[in-house]
Amino acid sequence: MSEIIDHEYRKIIVLLLAAIIDYLIADPPYLLHPVQMIGWVIANLQKIALKFLQKPWQQRLAGIALGLSLIISSSFIGWLIVFTASRISPFLTIILEIIILASCFACRSLRLAAEDVLHSLAKRDLVLARQKLSQYVGRDTAQLSSSEILRAVLETVAENTTDGVTAPLFYGILGTLIPGIGAVPLALGYKAASTLDSMIGYRKEPFTYLGWFSAQLEDYLTWFPCRLTVLTVAILTNRYQEVWCLCQRDANKDPSPNSGWSETAFAAALGIQLGGTNLYDGITINKPFLGEPIERITIDKVNQAINLARNCFLLWLGIGLVIHLLFLLYQWSISL
Repeated sequence: MSEIIDHEYRKIIVLLLAAIIDYLIADPPYLLHPVQMIGWVIANLQKIALKFLQKPWQQRLAGIALGLSLIISSSFIGWLIVFTASRISPFLTIILEIIILASCFACRSLRLAAEDVLHSLAKRDLVLARQKLSQYVGRDTAQLSSSEILRAVLETVAENTTDGVTAPLFYGILGTLIPGIGAVPLALGYKAASTLDSMIGYRKEPFTYLGWFSAQLEDYLTWFPCRLTVLTVAILTNRYQEVWCLCQRDANKDPSPNSGWSETAFAAALGIQLGGTNLYDGITINKPFLGEPIERITIDKVNQAINLARNCFLLWLGIGLVIHLLFLLYQWSISL
């Protein structure tokens, strides 16, 4: 019984301190990040696949193999690190779990990226703001106006609230609820799926066939956390009807089954409209309009979106901690 109680204590400590570390220091540039290692593996394997496999069916099979092997191996390596550390020292186990799990969260990184662009806009330095924005988005930024830059930043915050903030936390909490798994393997597995999607999950050459599986799998893995995020946004802003109605009307207009929901939820909660014309490699893409343009997108609106992303994370973290505290109280009661 005491081992079970100690194990619950460890889960609470790991979740809480991982969140605190992410909030305080984000991702130090001088440390090798797990996503960087995952990205390096993807970059090299996709080059090999595209060089030697020319037929669509070959690339599809290679995409399945790449996706499954990377996600499973990332989860297994995370589990193996924690398992090996547990054979050496309980303290070392907790430290490694905290560090790895914190690296899966992107709450502070998302805030810093958005603020990096906003600071330049506040100084009315459009050239620098465009340069900063180009580091975080895929669209062409060289000719964007200040209003288009603000829309791009807010869309990035809205989309990445699910991909980089709530979904990794969801799988981390889920892992703590499964005996013998823990937060690290599932959180790392999801980060691998998300990285695969961001690197090769495109519906255009050269990744049309190689990346289709990774794109589909990431959509499925993100579907439930995304809907929970939409519900959380509605709860935190007390705009249930607006979020529900606009998501029903607009969310499915977006080709992505998840980003459309995230962006529409933020648009409804903030009383703004997202979507419109974007340039990608010089090609004009008309994204569907999401939400109603009740108010303009301003720096203050983007800051509200950043705070909303943080509050979603904190609420989910609180729920995860409460679940383990309740289980801990239950174990205490039956041990008396």
